[in-house]
Amino acid sequence: MIFSGIKLLFSKKIRRTTQTRLVFFIIGDTLLIVFSVWLAFLLRFDGKIPSQYLNGNLQMMIVLALIFCLPIFYLFKLYSFSWSYVSAQELISLLEAVGLSFLFSSITFLIFRDFPQFSSFPRSTLFISYFLIFLFSGAIRFSKRIYLQSSQGYREEKERTLIIGAGDAGEQILRSIQASKSSPYSPIGFIDDNPIKQGIIIHGLKVLGKIDEIPKIIKERQVEEMIIALPSVGSEIIKKAVISGREAGLKKIKVVPPIAELIDDQISFRNVREIQVEDLLGREPVLLDTKSIENFIQGKKILITGAAGSIGAELSRQVAKFNPSSLLVLDQDETGIFNILRELKRKFPRLEINFFVAHIQDEEKTNQIFSKFSPHIVFHAAAYKHVSLMEAQPGVAVKNNVLGTKIVAEAALRHNVEKFIFISTDKAVNPSSIMGATKRAGEMVCQVLSQENSTKFISVRFGNVLDSRGSVIPIFREQIKKGGPVQVTDPEMKRYFMTTSEACLLVMQASEMGQGGEVFVLDMGKAIRILDLAKEMIRLSGFEPDKDIPIVFIGKRPGEKLFEEILSAEEGTVATKHQKIFRAKLSKMDGGELKEGLIKIEKAVRGHNQKEVVDILKKLVPFYRLRA
Repeated sequence: MIFSGIKLLFSKKIRRTTQTRLVFFIIGDTLLIVFSVWLAFLLRFDGKIPSQYLNGNLQMMIVLALIFCLPIFYLFKLYSFSWSYVSAQELISLLEAVGLSFLFSSITFLIFRDFPQFSSFPRSTLFISYFLIFLFSGAIRFSKRIYLQSSQGYREEKERTLIIGAGDAGEQILRSIQASKSSPYSPIGFIDDNPIKQGIIIHGLKVLGKIDEIPKIIKERQVEEMIIALPSVGSEIIKKAVISGREAGLKKIKVVPPIAELIDDQISFRNVREIQVEDLLGREPVLLDTKSIENFIQGKKILITGAAGSIGAELSRQVAKFNPSSLLVLDQDETGIFNILRELKRKFPRLEINFFVAHIQDEEKTNQIFSKFSPHIVFHAAAYKHVSLMEAQPGVAVKNNVLGTKIVAEAALRHNVEKFIFISTDKAVNPSSIMGATKRAGEMVCQVLSQENSTKFISVRFGNVLDSRGSVIPIFREQIKKGGPVQVTDPEMKRYFMTTSEACLLVMQASEMGQGGEVFVLDMGKAIRILDLAKEMIRLSGFEPDKDIPIVFIGKRPGEKLFEEILSAEEGTVATKHQKIFRAKLSKMDGGELKEGLIKIEKAVRGHNQKEVVDILKKLVPFYRLRA
C-alpha cells in the first residue's frame, strides 16, 4: 500500500509537471506569435505602422497565425520534448511546423484575397512574420539548454574526462553531460581513429587524436577519467583503448554498454558503467534484425520459464522491449520472481505481467497455466545447470531437465502454442556430464514432438553466459575481493562465453527464424582460457596477477571437460540468414525409442535408483560418455 501510494503521488507529480510545461509553452508561443507579427509590420514600415493596417491586416494575420501555428506545433510534438535535452531534431520539427503554418496562411490569404480584411495586405510581412516566429519559438525552446551549458562551466570538483569515440554515442554522451548540472564529468575532448574526424569540433570540443595517442594526451591534458563511447564496435578496439589508458596510469575508465544492452534506450552519461571483463573478451558486435524480432514478439502472449534465473530474467527484459500483449513469468524461486517482477513493472509500467511461483515438474499446475492464459510463444529456460551438483544427483537432474521439459513441452502442444523454444547448452554436445546429457535429452524431446505436430519446437544451443548466477565470474570476483587466491581448475581449460543480453537477443532471432525441429547453434566466437579471464579480472580490480593476487590450480571437477564443443561428431552446420546463427545437421529421431526410454527413466527416478538412471541416460543419449 505504501509503495502504491508513493507511485501514485510520483505519477501525479509527473503529470502536473507535463501539464505545466504544456501550458507554459502554449502561452509563450501565443505571446511570441503576436509579437512576431506585430514586429514584422513594424519592420516592414520602418517603425511606424499605417493606421489602415492596424485594425485590418495586422489583426487578421495574428488570428490566422495563432489558428495554424498552435495546433500544428502540437501535432509536431513541439510541446512534449525534453527542455534540457532539446536537439537538432526539435529544430527540424519546428522548421517543418512553421513552414506548414506559413503555407496554410498563404493559401488562406490567396483564397480570400477579395475580402476587405485580406485585400491589399503587404505580402512581405507574411514572410517576415513566420521567420520571426521560427526564430523566437526556437529561442525559447533552446534557452534552457543554452543556459545550462553557459552556466555549468567546469567546476573544480568535476573530473577532466576524455571521450573515446566521436560518433553518435560520443556526441550524445557529451550533450547529456553539458545539459546536466549533476554530471560528475568535465569533458576536455574526443579521441577517434577515423582520419576524417581528426581536428573537428563537436559541441565546442575538439577531436584531439587517435587511440594510440591516448597516453600522450592524458599526460598533456591532465585527464582524470575516460569514457569509451563505442557501443557498436568489437571489443578489440575497446581493449586497445583500455590498455592505452592503463599505460598512462589512468584508474577510472568507464564504458557505454554495447548496443545489445541499449535497445530503445537513449544514450546519456547515466548509461555509462565501469569497464567489465565482458567488454574485453574479443567478441564482435551483434547485428540484429530487430524488425523481424518485433514482428515475432509484438502483440503476443509470451511465457518464460526459469524467469528468475540469469537467462530467463534477461529474456524477460528483452522480450518486454518488443511490445508483447502480455508477459508470463514462471519460476520456483519466490524471491527471484519478486525481484524480476518488481524490475519489469518499474521499467514497463504499461505491460500486462502475470507471475507464477511454480515448478515445471508440477504437471497439473503447468497445464492449468497454459489452459487459463493460452500463451503464443514459450521460452523454456528453467533448468538445473551446475555440473558438479548434478553429477552427485542424477535423478534430480533428469526429473527437472528431461521430465520437466517434457511436461512443459507437452502442455504447449496440447494448448496449440505457436513456438516452443528450448534453451540448451554446448554441454549437450558429446556430453561428459549428467547435466549435459539431460540437456541433450531435452533437445531430443523437442525434436520428436516437432515431427508430428503443429507446434514448432526449436532448440538454441550456446556456451557460458558471463556473470550469470553461480558462474565463474562472480566466483572470481568474490575471491579477488577477499584478497585471493583465485582458483582456476586447469591452466589449459577453455570456455566459450557470451554476454547475457547478446545470448538472449540471438535466442529471439533464432526463434523467429525456426520452422520446427531445428537445433540452432550460436556463434560463440573464440574460446577463452579461464586463466586469461582470471588475470584480466584481477587487473580490472586494480591488482597484478600472481603479485598482488595469487592464482592457484585446483584440478577438474567430476563431469568437466577442458574444452567444450559446439557440435558432436555426427553433426555439421548449415548457415542461416544470420551470420552468428547456424543450424546443426541432426539425424532423424526415433520417437518410439525415445518414448520408451523416457518411461524407463521416469520409473528409475521414482524408484530413486541412481545407477539405473545413469545407465538408461547413457542408452538414451548418443555419445554420452563419462570421462575421467
